[in-house]
Amino acid sequence: MLRVGNLQRSIDFYTEVLGMRLLRTSENTEYKYTLAFVGYGNNPDHAELELTYNWGTESYEMGTAYGHIALGVPDAYAACEKIRASGGNVTREAGPVKGGSTVIAFVTDPDGYKVELIQRAEYAQGASLS
Repeated sequence: MLRVGNLQRSIDFYTEVLGMRLLRTSENTEYKYTLAFVGYGNNPDHAELELTYNWGTESYEMGTAYGHIALGVPDAYAACEKIRASGGNVTREAGPVKGGSTVIAFVTDPDGYKVELIQRAEYAQGASLS
């Protein structure tokens, strides 16, 4: 779950830039929050990411415990090009991880959350970033 400052902006990023689908939304008027679930498919076959918008809260401090979300992609280089062409912010270009051969890249979502792209051929099925 990620707390976001602008729900539509975040939905647009995860669907239009990272190629996920908006799976469902729900609103809780009593406690003043809205949830949006995005992903490449539905549970239990695919992981879902919950975006939480607490009404009236525009931003959050990241904290030191959060690292990043990691997504397997078939081609990190192609994913970076697609993300950049869609208006996304590539913050680390695709290339081998330090001290290894796995190709990774990083992008940042509109709220500043880091998303790692890990090039893995076995994840080619179902991923739509390449």
